[in-house]
Amino acid sequence: MKYSSFNLNEQNQRVESRIVVALERISEAFRVLLWNESKETALSPIQIQILIFIYFHTQEKCKIGYLSDEFNMTKATISDSVKVLLSKDLVTKEVDTIDTRSYSISLTVEGKKIARKASLFTTSIEQPLEQLSKEQKSIMLNGLLKLIFDLNKSGVITIQRMCFTCSNYQFNEGNHYCKLLKSNLTETELRVDCPDHVLQE
Repeated sequence: MKYSSFNLNEQNQRVESRIVVALERISEAFRVLLWNESKETALSPIQIQILIFIYFHTQEKCKIGYLSDEFNMTKATISDSVKVLLSKDLVTKEVDTIDTRSYSISLTVEGKKIARKASLFTTSIEQPLEQLSKEQKSIMLNGLLKLIFDLNKSGVITIQRMCFTCSNYQFNEGNHYCKLLKSNLTETELRVDCPDHVLQE
């Protein structure tokens, strides 16, 4: 019989269970910080996440279908959130000149202002990370990237623009290498969200 990681006896015996619970606590911190931000802007957490995503990503990624995959939500749910953002004049539709049924979403001036401020909601999480040693940060980043990669492979999470899923990434003789940059990457240089990501076939 498999025991839950939330079972205290299980936690005390297995480091994997303690890591799972620790990650759950951190995810709770993200939820709290995002909800606090949503109260200030009178927007839902997903609406804020959409604004932040659009602010930092190219127009080709700012479409309903892509956003649906990005946030692991239905197209209907994303569409409803976008409708609210449109009604508040925080985003506009940019219709595709080739396929008029398709459109991307752009931020208005006010939308950019809110997105810029909201994107700082993780500051209180970054501050304690800055106090870690370079080695601790490297180990943490590498472990999290491997976890995300495996969760992606198993279908738990979808779109990932990380080094491990990029056709430009190679791992040879213990070295991480980027064919696009034509250079080796250190553990701390591995990317979680790369603008030049090309999905492996």
